[in-house]
Amino acid sequence: MLDVVFIWNEEPGGNVEHIADNNLYPEDIECAYETALRFGISRSSGRQIFYGQAGDDSEILVVYEELDATTWYVVTAYRVGEEG
Repeated sequence: MLDVVFIWNEEPGGNVEHIADNNLYPEDIECAYETALRFGISRSSGRQIFYGQAGDDSEILVVYEELDATTWYVVTAYRVGEEG
């Protein structure tokens, strides 16, 4: 698996706060990447996505922007089945 650096914005309204609204944390996203089940493109946003397992073994979907091949900015993430 490619070594990827995730960019985390801890400012109010940043992506760390946004994923925390879904009870997820940067460690969950990194774990999901390491266990990625599949990659694709979101039908609703057109952004890149991947599915993987969070630290608690729940399946999550991560939406991200690829800044370059090894630097990704997480837009949002949520547990599969809890979206919306």
